[in-house]
Amino acid sequence: MGVTDTRWSLARWVRPLGWATLVANIMLVVTGGAVRLTGSGLGCPTWPRCTEESFRPHGELTLHAAIEFGNRMLTFVLVAIAVATFVSAWQTRRRELRRLSIVLALGIPAQAVIGGITVLTDLNPWIVSFHLLCSMAIIGLAVLFLRRIDHPDPQRAARGLVGLAWLTFAAAWVVLYIGTVVTGSGPHAGDLESKRNELDPLQVSQLHADSVFLFFGLSVGLLFALIAVGASREARRAVVVLLAVSFSQGAIGFVQYFTDLPEILVGFHMLGAALVSATVTWALLLVLDGRTSKPA
Repeated sequence: MGVTDTRWSLARWVRPLGWATLVANIMLVVTGGAVRLTGSGLGCPTWPRCTEESFRPHGELTLHAAIEFGNRMLTFVLVAIAVATFVSAWQTRRRELRRLSIVLALGIPAQAVIGGITVLTDLNPWIVSFHLLCSMAIIGLAVLFLRRIDHPDPQRAARGLVGLAWLTFAAAWVVLYIGTVVTGSGPHAGDLESKRNELDPLQVSQLHADSVFLFFGLSVGLLFALIAVGASREARRAVVVLLAVSFSQGAIGFVQYFTDLPEILVGFHMLGAALVSATVTWALLLVLDGRTSKPA
């Protein structure tokens, strides 16, 4: 096999690796949620070591230590995927894919450092919030990477659609941010001794609900706008999926609020937040790429 054949064999893996990047980072959100919801946030009480003496738990392994250490070990899986994605993207000789793969790869050690800071600050709720939002941003970048594999040359879309799409995207991020603030005021701190942000959970939850209604309304408006301009089936389907994910996420949010935040529902709510980040990014890209018109 020649050099050219080897390069092609590596480049052809760029799409599967892009999907692996997206799925792995969504799983990181889920496992991070499991750490907090089981009270295992300080199962490894220091960083970068697990204990003062070792990088791994030793002696009698507690459940909390096992959960926290397992979440830390996921970082190495993410690093392996990031390196493979970078190599594959590099072999495509496409500058944008190379740049995105570098940013995605750098996001892994950055998240590890932020995670370490959360431990060293005894799970400060504002740092925990930033940690989760960084994961959401990486998920969005992974979606952008996947989109650019098949659509490297975006066209210009109608200005009104672009503005509405960006407004919907911004509203989604307001929802995600306020959601982390709600979590910081609630009971699932990650450790019984960790402090909360001292905000009123009822008032912050009401603000979160208001932002959800705004986001959902904008999403519906975007769908009607795409229908009005004769958008392609792909663009309309992307927004329909976004609406379905958002509706499910809102339903889980209301149920968990009125059932005193059971851990399993909070865990599904965190998964839903990751899916909101992915689907709203996908919908935005379809509008920005200017590929919303039906073929003549």
